[in-house]
Amino acid sequence: MNKSNESRQAKVIDELRGFIKKVLADPTVPAKCMEIARSMQNEPDADRKMADEISATTIIRIPENMSEADELFIDVLKEVLEDEAALY
Repeated sequence: MNKSNESRQAKVIDELRGFIKKVLADPTVPAKCMEIARSMQNEPDADRKMADEISATTIIRIPENMSEADELFIDVLKEVLEDEAALY
């Protein structure tokens, strides 16, 4: 692995650690994020709308230019929604 990949991975890990700390500090965050994702999953530009609403209503802040960690979080939300749909 080259130095730039290691640096990028370290940055993503640091961002995810900060995110996990916020989630553990406020246990209402996951439920709120899932509620937002469910309500916006089929809208045009759903990822951006989810990010904006999560930023507006929780302690999680997702900037306009999403980082890899931010994109990963939105992708995981969508995967959980897919898993939910598969159960029904």
